[in-house]
Amino acid sequence: MRVLWLSPWMRTLAREYAGELRALGHDVLLVTSNQHPQSLERIEWERVLDPRPKNPATWPAHAAALQEIRRFGADAVVTELVRDPRWMLYAGSVPRIDVVHDDRPHDSGELRPAWERAVFGAWNQRAAATICFSEHVATSLSTSREATVIPLASDVPDSMFGELIPEQERRDFVMLGRLNGYKNIDVVLRAWEQHRHSSAYRGDTLRLYGAAERAPQLPADVWWNGGSYDHADVIPVLARAKGSIAHYRVATQSGVQVLSMQAGVMPIVSTEGALPEFQPPGAPAIDRDDIAGLAKALGELADPSAAAEAGRRARAHYRDTFSAPVAAAELDKVLLGLMSSNRKARVR
Repeated sequence: MRVLWLSPWMRTLAREYAGELRALGHDVLLVTSNQHPQSLERIEWERVLDPRPKNPATWPAHAAALQEIRRFGADAVVTELVRDPRWMLYAGSVPRIDVVHDDRPHDSGELRPAWERAVFGAWNQRAAATICFSEHVATSLSTSREATVIPLASDVPDSMFGELIPEQERRDFVMLGRLNGYKNIDVVLRAWEQHRHSSAYRGDTLRLYGAAERAPQLPADVWWNGGSYDHADVIPVLARAKGSIAHYRVATQSGVQVLSMQAGVMPIVSTEGALPEFQPPGAPAIDRDDIAGLAKALGELADPSAAAEAGRRARAHYRDTFSAPVAAAELDKVLLGLMSSNRKARVR
């Protein structure tokens, strides 16, 4: 099958799914942009465009891409967070799968203009199929359209990870991603202070990576990298951590949660959105305002042997449930079902 994947904002994740579809025998053309914080070298089956329609300099490349896409002759199209009307032309009238990541904006910074919500909302309603990554989002969408749930893969290749870090080398806790208000940073720091003054504290540092709306007031034994980061720099730190904090106030699912499990580190999550769905068995979620509960979870994982055992369970859960081959196999079923339905419709 020839699959056209249009993903201007989720380049690294789309490359993981598309690469696995290619391994399954499909011919995939990925059209994306370099908007993702992790800049990558372009691969042979990828086209990287500038998604700014107001800039006239971007139009020749888009015109050339449209001609190449038409020559490619896709059997199916996957669209993911498309916000440029020109990209609607790329999809054409081919059977299309719309990928939905979140059921609502996390904060005001993610609100889209009214015209954009109207235009692309109506377009996505007409997709032949919808996929999302959690039952939480599927339930939210159920009043307007039916969605198939597939696993959320990590956007980092497994090749970047080695063997599990042994307990004697485990140290520190990590929090990754944009440190905006919805990430619950104030509650996390208060819980960290409570943990640091408890008998469970083992001398660890809480390491924060990511840009923030406002610089956080850091208590003792908290370090912040001050902004953006590269996976190659943060993964060694994450892999040896005792725990990864994804205790958000507002969430659907979390790529950080999946990445942490892939690294062999237990995530600590809140009860919001789909976060509890993704947790390994026996790893409960904590109420978003439960400072004492979060401090207790930090104290339990501060024991390096407990952290190493939890990390082992986390990686096993990742490999069985979220690894790219497992996730892409479920997407492949949706694609094959779409093609089967389309053939039946043509026969009628």
